[in-house]
Parts: sequence; structure tokens; C-alpha cells
Amino acid sequence: MPLPDRGAATILVVEDEPTVCELAAEALLDEGYRVLTAADAWEAEAILARESVDLLFTDIDLARNTDGLSLARCARRLSPDLPVVYTSGGRGSLTACEAVPGSVFVPKPYRPSQLVALTQDVLRTAPLHTL
Repeated sequence: MPLPDRGAATILVVEDEPTVCELAAEALLDEGYRVLTAADAWEAEAILARESVDLLFTDIDLARNTDGLSLARCARRLSPDLPVVYTSGGRGSLTACEAVPGSVFVPKPYRPSQLVALTQDVLRTAPLHTL
């Protein structure tokens, strides 16, 4: 059953591989989410400074020597309760000291349906920030 407020949720997808970014964004768009994309942490930080985002989905190793771990810490300074989902093809998990509290990790490769289900679960337990 779809979430009634799902269409209002804005997801920031941060991924430096264009094909992977497009697949993730399309899966979320198809479910009615508003999707913003960035290829690196600098671009994502600029988006976070001007947009209200309900969930950050970020790769860990990003372009221009930026990383999703630092990005998530920056995002949490702007919005302390922002849900964060990390992904990576280079590691199978994150330690608690690396990740922001309450975040989720999904290893690559993931199926678009996995991303959609995870997004629904995370947003179901977190309040929307677009008040």
C-alpha cells in the first residue's frame, strides 16, 4: 500500500557513476518521489543548503575525492534528524563510528526494488522535513 505522503518526499541521490545514479533516480521517480541528484559531495552540499530534503541516499566513494561519510555528517549538521542511507560497491558494511547515528547501509549491487523498499521503510519511521 503506498504511503499517502510519499509524493511530497524529496530524496537526494548522490552517486558519481551516471548510469547507477540514473537507475536509482528513475526507480524513485517511478514511485512518486521528488528526486534531486548530485555527482559529488560538493554538489550535494550546495543542494542541501538550498533545498529541503527528506532522505539522503549517498555512495561512500564519490568523484573529486569527496566521500559520502563526510557528506552525511555535513547534512546532519544542517538537519540533525535527516535519514541517511549509504551505499558502496567497495565495502560490505560500515562501522558505527564511521556512519551517522541511525543510518542504513545497502551494499552494491542493489536492485531498484530494494532501494524503493528501503526508502519506504526509512521514510515510514522518520518525519518528513518538508513542513
